[in-house]
Amino acid sequence: MSEPSRALVLFSGGQDSSVCLAWALDRYEHVETVGFDYGQRHAVEMAQREVVRTQISEAFPNWAGRLGPDHVLDLRGFGAVGETAMTQDRAFEVTEKGLPNTFVPGRNLVFLTYAAALADRRGLKFLVGGMCETDFSGYPDCRRDTLDALQSALNMGMAQDFAIETPLMWLTKAETWSLSKSLGGEALVELILEDSHTCYKGERGTRHDWGHGCGACPACELRVRGYDQWVAAGRPALEARMR
Repeated sequence: MSEPSRALVLFSGGQDSSVCLAWALDRYEHVETVGFDYGQRHAVEMAQREVVRTQISEAFPNWAGRLGPDHVLDLRGFGAVGETAMTQDRAFEVTEKGLPNTFVPGRNLVFLTYAAALADRRGLKFLVGGMCETDFSGYPDCRRDTLDALQSALNMGMAQDFAIETPLMWLTKAETWSLSKSLGGEALVELILEDSHTCYKGERGTRHDWGHGCGACPACELRVRGYDQWVAAGRPALEARMR
């Protein structure tokens, strides 16, 4: 049987999933992480996953005892099916469906299905993901309605009582920075700026005010805009809204 205070975080090593990991560690007694290798161009994020986990353990001793094992699942076959800009060297553009070609069809559905199978074996009740429909790239599998339907299907199909938690669902990227600050102060903000990876091109050269990245891909554009809005609005004002 799943224990109510055990969680599995879908952890890519990016900004959003790093915030979700901190959120889960602050909330649950035992937290494990799972990453997915689907042949993504920005494979550097897979390397940063362990860096973020290590830095969180060292910077936040009260969370270190709660952080359990990490799991990496090979989904390269699935990634190849979509033939998107996330797995192929293609320019970023909008498709005829009106979606960015960084959208990997069914990715979150597959990720959460695999995560649920792992959670079933590990006795983990809560599946935590960084999906967000307030400030995102237009991906339909990031919407809460989609995840509610999937949660019902997983629970019926696996005779379980999983809960898919999405702490960023209704937050803007600016408010995600505020959540980081409220969870772990400036230390967590700096850790995410320095060690997480979000850039689709895998650029980890220059460290900008908002972190590492090319600054031009869709993921970087969202991150830069959110960080600038957070700074421009004043951190205390936005952080007060998170309490």
